[in-house]
Amino acid sequence: MAMMHSSTSIDGDKRVDSASEDGPSLADFLPDTSSGFKAVAGEPHNRAETDAVAKARIIDACMTVQDPEIPVNIYDLGLIYDIISHTGGNISITMSLTAPGCPVAGELPMQVAQAVAALEEAGQVDVTLVWEPAWTPDRMSEDAKMALDFD
Repeated sequence: MAMMHSSTSIDGDKRVDSASEDGPSLADFLPDTSSGFKAVAGEPHNRAETDAVAKARIIDACMTVQDPEIPVNIYDLGLIYDIISHTGGNISITMSLTAPGCPVAGELPMQVAQAVAALEEAGQVDVTLVWEPAWTPDRMSEDAKMALDFD
């Protein structure tokens, strides 16, 4: 038997939400990103003599990842908050998304990790998804603002 949930609209009319029948929803298949999420790609390098990967190369790799809902790369959108290139080739990246309910919350950090791990000199790449500070349009580059006709 399907269980129906009801809700009350702002004007007080009672509605039945037919989309919330028993059974799994999309949210049941997505990772819980409410307190952040970590994606890992590549193999750890423990070679102290290896130089850190150049930040410009990491940024270029991040710029190959596009937000599927917005026609701008994630770096220009301002979703990359911090990049730490460790001696030995391992890399730590902190990023956010435009909203916590973003449907690609479980995918986009892994895409970033894989893009950066594909750099020849990269070791293990850890990408941590955070919600604080919250993303705002002010983080976008001028190129992104122009592409999105954002004033």
